[in-house]
Amino acid sequence: MAIKIGIVGAGGMARYHYEGFVKAGAHVAAIADMNAKGAEVFAASRGIQNTYPSLTDMLKNEKELDAVSIITPNKFHKPLIIEALNAGKHVFCEKPPALNAVEMAEILEVQKSSGKKLLFDFNNRARPESQAMMQYIQAGRVGKIHSAQACWIRRAGIPGFGGWFTTKALSGGGPVIDLLHMIDLALYFMNYPEPAYLLGVTYNTFMDNKAFKGPWGIPDSANGVNDVESACHAMLTFKTGQCLFIRNSWAELNEREIVSVVFQGEKAGGKVERLFGTDGIDETSIDTCKIFVEEYGRQVDLAITAVPDETMGRVSAAANFIETLQGAAKPLNTPEEALILMKIIDGIYKSAETKKPVEF
Repeated sequence: MAIKIGIVGAGGMARYHYEGFVKAGAHVAAIADMNAKGAEVFAASRGIQNTYPSLTDMLKNEKELDAVSIITPNKFHKPLIIEALNAGKHVFCEKPPALNAVEMAEILEVQKSSGKKLLFDFNNRARPESQAMMQYIQAGRVGKIHSAQACWIRRAGIPGFGGWFTTKALSGGGPVIDLLHMIDLALYFMNYPEPAYLLGVTYNTFMDNKAFKGPWGIPDSANGVNDVESACHAMLTFKTGQCLFIRNSWAELNEREIVSVVFQGEKAGGKVERLFGTDGIDETSIDTCKIFVEEYGRQVDLAITAVPDETMGRVSAAANFIETLQGAAKPLNTPEEALILMKIIDGIYKSAETKKPVEF
């Protein structure tokens, strides 16, 4: 029997979840969204039989669901995850896991008591180049990674003004929490060490300048709130002696958009990088996956060729969730890792606010 799953949220990420679930052999039985028209349009285009205004209604009427996928503004992740887990459903949720570490800790407790699987859409782990690099790391080619630099830098990429992205009560913050993917990917490569100390700063430069709006067509809200940061810089040390430099921004005067993790290990260094083109992924985009070694007294760069993935692992990450439930794959992430990540996110905001280092 195919795994039956219901999707909550018919927004832009829903298509990737749907494609991944179907690719792995699951059956998408229903979709819920308070925007009835949006749910109906999405369902009709993909042959999904039933639509509902809420997760509660979907669970009430779809008794045979095995799992739930959550794609909503960040504020609603925690209550929806907990509702689904308490209903005995496995859960796949968009990033970030929650608004903060306190919420994630509560989610983790419910997940443990439920005995159900909980994965988050840290899709950059599922990118072909990330998985290729991880093979080298797990094979011992790199050795212990001492230091890494995680960057997601946008020159002009504020996702609308006055909407939920720029409203801290709904989003939890700006690019620190929105663009957490490279932080997660660096931690993934580093075997998710426990943080020790963090020093961070945030800036809200250009948060009132429409010239720095991103290209996604998200409408502005004239009476909305813009109370989140536009950029952050942070230095993080770990109890293992490792360290991580973090730079995230929606709007920072940089040469171009850069999405990268660079690391330095005992035996080799490495880089996984995507340089976006003028409009997302186009002929000017550059993907790099390299290992840097010393061989026979020479400095050698090893280029790893991976199949390009325009979805940046989104479809593969959703497929991994289903494959995990089927027992055909190991989960790409765990709730325990999500808690560490949210502690780091909280640490950046706390250090920026207090202007002091944070001890975990």
